[in-house]
Amino acid sequence: MCANFHPITRSQIRLLHLPEAIGFDFSDDLYPLNDSPLIFAGKYEIEWRAVKFGMIPKWAKDLKIGRMTYNARTETVHEKPSFKNAWYHSQFALIPVQTIYEPKYVDGKAQRWGIYRNDGLPFTVAAIYENAMINGEQIRSMSMLTINSEHHTLMKNFHKPEDEKRSIIVIPEQLRDDWLHCNFENAPQFFVNMPTTEFTSSYMPR
Repeated sequence: MCANFHPITRSQIRLLHLPEAIGFDFSDDLYPLNDSPLIFAGKYEIEWRAVKFGMIPKWAKDLKIGRMTYNARTETVHEKPSFKNAWYHSQFALIPVQTIYEPKYVDGKAQRWGIYRNDGLPFTVAAIYENAMINGEQIRSMSMLTINSEHHTLMKNFHKPEDEKRSIIVIPEQLRDDWLHCNFENAPQFFVNMPTTEFTSSYMPR
């Protein structure tokens, strides 16, 4: 599952054919509880928001839970207390990224590998988002949705050999608007593995 990614840069936004106005700053290397750019369907048009990477549910007392809720399994997202409110309110969003990072075990040791498009273009990852009030402050947050990837040519190579293989969900350009406006009942139709011919990976030590 993805706990680290390289988000889109401002200069790349036009490559995704998305609104270009981002009124906040963000790092180029994100981990749980870092601020991330997020796209969601606003009242009138697509909007950008700065959100915490790691879901902060409405019942949370502080932000600590975000270190454990940065990924949401599609198989159980509807029943987990941290995610089910966002799921049943169809709070779907997109995270624009350049690269996601996963550990690949070589000779028993973890190596940091990057996963990215062959053509170098940014892409969008399926997410759910939430709004919560923590100590009187509004906290927006999100979690990446993940699916099983035991049989995926690329994604099956990451994480410990004995661990279940998981993958993010890439939403292609022609389906972005459909994803942002779908409801939880038809959301599963988007839960497919990334095209093996469009993505690759390489060793990217820190």
